[in-house]
Amino acid sequence: MGAAMEKPAGNSTRDERLAAKLRENLRRRKAQSREIGESDAQPLSKPGGES
Repeated sequence: MGAAMEKPAGNSTRDERLAAKLRENLRRRKAQSREIGESDAQPLSKPGGES
């Protein structure tokens, strides 16, 4: 059963690539949520504007 737990050599590079993509995705999503949070704090109507 120990042989089933070992990864082939090519799998580690795939795992590293997937981990890097996950980190990149997480950073992008955090940045998007910060932008959304900042835009919610601003009023929707233009200040001093007439309708």
